[in-house]
Amino acid sequence: MDDVFRALADASRRRLLDRLRERNGQTLRELCEGLALSRQAVSKHLAVLEAARLVSSVRRGREKYHYLDPVPIQELSDRWIGKYEHGRPDRPGRLERSLEEQPAMDKPEFGYVIYIQTTPERLYEALTDAEFAQRYFGGWGPRSDWRAGSPVLWKMGPDGAYEDLGQTVIEALPGRRLAYTWHRLLPMHRQLFDTDAEFKAAQAEHSRVAFDIGPADPASLGVKLTVTHDGFDSPDSEMLKGVSEGWVMILSSLKTLLEREEATGAR
Repeated sequence: MDDVFRALADASRRRLLDRLRERNGQTLRELCEGLALSRQAVSKHLAVLEAARLVSSVRRGREKYHYLDPVPIQELSDRWIGKYEHGRPDRPGRLERSLEEQPAMDKPEFGYVIYIQTTPERLYEALTDAEFAQRYFGGWGPRSDWRAGSPVLWKMGPDGAYEDLGQTVIEALPGRRLAYTWHRLLPMHRQLFDTDAEFKAAQAEHSRVAFDIGPADPASLGVKLTVTHDGFDSPDSEMLKGVSEGWVMILSSLKTLLEREEATGAR
C-alpha cells in the first residue's frame, strides 16, 4: 500500500491513470499524446505505476498495451476511506469498469491482468474447481473434466442445475493456461434488443476466454493472471459489454478468496 500512495502522490502519474480510466488499453505512444512529457518520462512513470500494481500491461505483437488495475485503489479506499464514512448507505462498492473494447484489430476486445498472492497450481485449481468457482462467481459457474474438446457446463444460479450451453474446452495446461469457448446470448438477453431479427443476429456470435497464469513475481506482487476474452463481432457487442463489467468483479472476488486463504492457511 505504501507503493500505491507513492505512485498516486505524483500529478503526472494521476493524469496517466485518468487517461487509462477514460480509455483503457493504450500504447506508450498513445499515452504520450498531448502530454508535456518525454516518452522516457512517461515510461518511467508507467514503471512506477506497474510496481504499485495500478497499471498492468499485455504485449500483442510489437505493441504493448497498458491497462488500469482498479483493485489496489479499491483496497486503499476500503482501508482508509470506507471505515471513516458515516451516513452514506449507497457508497459504491463495485470496481470501475476496467478494460473496455478497443478498435485495433490485433488487440483483445477485453483484457485484464491481476496479481494474486497464491501459487500457479492453486490458482489453476481455483479456476477449474466447480464448487470453489461458485464462491467467486456468486452462486453460479463452470464445471468440466477440463480436457481439450470436453464440454463446459454452467450453473446459472445457486438453485440451478448445470447446463450445456455449447461451450468447449480449447486448452487446459495445469498451472499455466486454461481456455474455452463462451456461450452465445441466452433467451434472457432478448430484452436488450429492439427486434427479434437483431437478437437472432447477435446470437450467432461466438467468443472465447483464456486464463494465462504467469510465474510468481520476484517482487512479491504474486502470481500474474492474464484474462483475455475475444472473438466478438464488433465493439458494440452486448456480450462484450456484459463480460467487460462481469470479469472485473469476478476476478476481484477470486483474488480476495485466494489471498484470504493464503493468509490463514485454510481453504
